[in-house]
Amino acid sequence: MFGNNVSHALNRTKRRFDANIIKKRFFIPEEGKWITLTISTATLKTINRKGISAVLKEARAKGHYKG
Repeated sequence: MFGNNVSHALNRTKRRFDANIIKKRFFIPEEGKWITLTISTATLKTINRKGISAVLKEARAKGHYKG
C-alpha cells in the first residue's frame, strides 16, 4: 500500500506501508528437523500462541505449506 508522510507543516512525501516480514527457523519435534519460514510478525504471534505443529497442520490442510 502507498500513502504520504505528513509533517507538522503538512508537507506530504510519498511512503510505502510494507508488511512486517521476517525469516525465522523453527524446530519440528515430530519430524526431528528444522524448517525456515518467511512469515509476518502477526503469524509469529500465532505460532507462539498455538505452537508450530498446530499451525503447520492447519497450513497443510489449507494447502499453504507443502514441506
